[in-house]
This record gives sequence, structure tokens and C-alpha cells, in this order.
Amino acid sequence: MRLTCKEWVLTALLGGTAASALTTLILILVEATNVLLPADTKFGVVLDAGSSHTSLVVYRWPADKENDTGVVSQALACRVKGQWASLSKTLSAQPAFWACSLVPGCCVSGPGISSYASDPAQAGESLEGCLQEALAVIPAAQHQQTPMFLGATAGMRLLSQKNSSQAADIFAAVARALGQAPLDFWGAELLPGQDEGAFGWITVNYILGLLVKCTLPGEWIRPPEGTLVGALDMGGASTQITFVPGGPIQDKSSQATFRLYGFEHSIYTHSYLCFGRDAMLSRLLAQLVQSRPSRLVRHPCYHSGYQDTLSLAHLLESPCVQATALPHLPQNLTVEGTGNPRACVSAIRDLFDFSSCEGRGDCAFSGVYQPPVRGQFYAFSSFYYTFHFLNLTSGQTLATANSTVWEFCQKTWRQVEAASAGRDSRLHEYCASGLYILTLLVDGYGFSEHTWPSIEFRKQAGGTDIGWTLGYMLNLTNMIPAEAPAQWRAQSYGVWVASVTFVVLTLGAILAAAAALLLWPWD
Repeated sequence: MRLTCKEWVLTALLGGTAASALTTLILILVEATNVLLPADTKFGVVLDAGSSHTSLVVYRWPADKENDTGVVSQALACRVKGQWASLSKTLSAQPAFWACSLVPGCCVSGPGISSYASDPAQAGESLEGCLQEALAVIPAAQHQQTPMFLGATAGMRLLSQKNSSQAADIFAAVARALGQAPLDFWGAELLPGQDEGAFGWITVNYILGLLVKCTLPGEWIRPPEGTLVGALDMGGASTQITFVPGGPIQDKSSQATFRLYGFEHSIYTHSYLCFGRDAMLSRLLAQLVQSRPSRLVRHPCYHSGYQDTLSLAHLLESPCVQATALPHLPQNLTVEGTGNPRACVSAIRDLFDFSSCEGRGDCAFSGVYQPPVRGQFYAFSSFYYTFHFLNLTSGQTLATANSTVWEFCQKTWRQVEAASAGRDSRLHEYCASGLYILTLLVDGYGFSEHTWPSIEFRKQAGGTDIGWTLGYMLNLTNMIPAEAPAQWRAQSYGVWVASVTFVVLTLGAILAAAAALLLWPWD
């Protein structure tokens, strides 16, 4: 029996529909491949409780990580201010809030938590402003999964040695305040000096792209083998030197090892307590008072014509100053500058014990083992702030640095005030700080005219602040489990276009068959 015209049309439409549908199904199932969806973002909070101030930093990284280490970037930085206020910045703003002491009116930061020994509760309350800013940056759904850590450095290390019960009270108050936040608080504790130096080294090398960097296709790779840069850090109470030496590290107590981005690293690092900027200035003044007990203290590191009145009790507040070393003196001392850089260098050198390292090529000072310096170095924090003020951060030679600092020290106080409009509360200290840095780097660490150009004085690297907190978070992400990235079935663009085309043809054939069946009358 022959098919009618309508039956032929319907048969052809149904056949075409079946073929088109089968082709679409094959394209979807056979040509599809697994692709990774963009990884979720994780966050972490680190508080740096230094001797002179406290800073809070929020970091973020992809949840799937790279070779077990998070590719971390900075999301927020906030410097704790007094009276529960805060000052913050985002990556797009870039104000120089780390150098507030150098810029008049920039900010009035709060003191370090070690200064709250008489009222520990305020140490915790002072963090509230910055903590609220951190909570605003981190999505609320991720608050409970976001780790938070407070590391106290040299200021609290000194207080712990001087009065362990007061230090314990401050840590307890800070832990209570941070523990009430809806974050995963890991604890507040002393950060060993060795860790402070090592994490600072990680920070510098990471942001310079020497540990891992992103290629144009978006892949993270380890750069070719090369000399990693060393780190020179100076805070208020301590200073650290960290680098990769040219041979084996003989003193294992000064060696730090860790694994980042699938590779092992071994570095030399040492932290010198009481050799930070503020601690040095207090020790220097106490030494001058002790050498010539009198109401009038003649200070060779202060400019000629400078005069100020200092409370003896204030000087004795520094844990680095031994109260028994000072004779009985009136409560107020008059400090008068003489502007004598030669005498200043002599007084600064007396703060060091160089004799214990005489004749040794692997010793810095105070009998501390140190391999010869090697490679490029980044000097930050007080190293940078002091030399930035003296206009010595543009690669000047050691001879130029020496002559510049000496010339500055020989200026009268009137000349120095006129040049800076007298707006810097630490203006009178830059002579002592500059000569101290030169003494530490050359006579202490062993830099010479030949190796001096390897030092770069920087506040930031790659647009990111340098300090131990980023290095800590990078190391911490090794301990945070990675999440497997979500997968989905996807097709290339050409296959996708073909699939859509056959879907449209299939739908068109179905609609045509339905129309023919309903609207075309039977013979």
C-alpha cells in the first residue's frame, strides 16, 4: 500500500527529528570535557602586635590553593589607633599609613599592647575598630571559617621577661576580646624572633615573585632557580637579618626550614632583642647618663642647639634599660645636643660587643654566629623610614650614605627645624638612627663598600607592605585543608555552536511534524 503525500512528509519530519536529536545527544555526551569552576575565596586575619603599635591585616586566597600553599593577596590593612578608633586602607588607596610617624597629621596610632600593663582590658578593647573593619570585608557566610591569629613581637617578649604575670594578663584580655568575634580565633601568643625574621623573608620573596608567580595563561609556576633576596627588618625593640647563605648553616639554632609551593627552603635567620630603633635610643641615652651622672646630659647624637627635658622614670620604662645601672638622679633631666657625629658613632659602638667576634668570619656581634652576607637584600620598617627621611633610598654608595648622615648630624637644630618646618616629633632622632643603621649594617652584619649596593631600602615591594604577617599567612595556608574545585561538563565553542544548531533543528522538525499532523487534512 502506497504512502500518501502527508504520510511521506510526516515520516521525513520524524526521521529528521530523530537524527537531529541523536546528533545533539552525541555532541553533548561525547565531546564534553570536565572543567574546573573558579575556586571559592578564603580569608585569614593576622594581627601584628608590635612594640610601638598594632596592625590588623586581612588576606585572601583561592580555596583550592597551589601545591598546598595558598596564593595569598592582601585585602585590608588597618592600623589600631588610640581610643578605639582605627585607620584603614584598601589595595586601591595606598596611603603611607605605615610611616605615620614620618608624615605630620597622617595618623595618631595607638601604642603597642605591651603598654597596657596597668590596664590589660584596654589592650583588647583597642582592637575593636579594626576588627569591625575586617568583619565588613569578609563575607558573613565565611566568618566562622576564617582563621584569626595575633602574634606579639619584641614589645611583649620584653614585658614577658620583665613581668610575666602582666604579660599573661594582657594576652588573656586580648584573647577574650578576639574570641568574641564571629571568626575562628586561633589564639594570641608570642611570636619568636626567629619566626618574625623568617616570615618577613617569605613576604619579601613572595611579593617579588621569587617563590611563585602567575603566567599569562593564568597558571601559577615556580620561577627558575636564582638567588632569593635577604630580609633586613627593624622594629621598635628588635631587629632581624634573614638570608640564604652560600654554604651549609653551621649553627642549627639559627636555621629555619619550611615548605612552600611544593619546595623546601632553608634559611639563616637571627633576631636581636633590644637592638630595635626605640630600644637603641633608650639604651644610648641611659649609657650617656651613666657615663656622666648629672642633671645635664650632653648628647652627641642630637643637633647642636637642641634641648629637652626628660623624665628619668620615662627612660627607665624601657625593659632594655637596667635600672640598677643608673645612679641616683633627679626625676627630670635636661638633654642638650652637641651635634658631634664622631662622638655619636663612638657611643653607639659601645652598645655592641664586637670584641667577641674578632678574628671570626662567621660572627656578627655578641658572639652570634652569622655566615657572610650574600645576594640581594631588602631593608624595611625603620631601616626604610630613617633612610627615606635622609634621602638615601635611591641606591647611593656607602661613602655617600656616610657623608650624608654625618653632614645632617652636623647641622644645627635651628637649620634642621627650618628645613622640615618642625612638624616631625622624631626629628631630633634621625642623626642617631642613621649612624646606628650604618654601624649595624657595616660593623655588625658585615656589609662593605662592595656589598652595600645589594641593599634596597623599601617600604613596599610589588605594591604590598613588607612585614612578617603575609609570610605567616602563606605558611599558615599549608595547614588549612584545600578544597577540591567544583567540576562541570563543558564543550569547546565550535561544538557548543553545533549543539545549539541541532537543538534548534530538532525543535523545528518537531513543530513542523505537529503542524502537519494537526493542520494538514487527511486524504
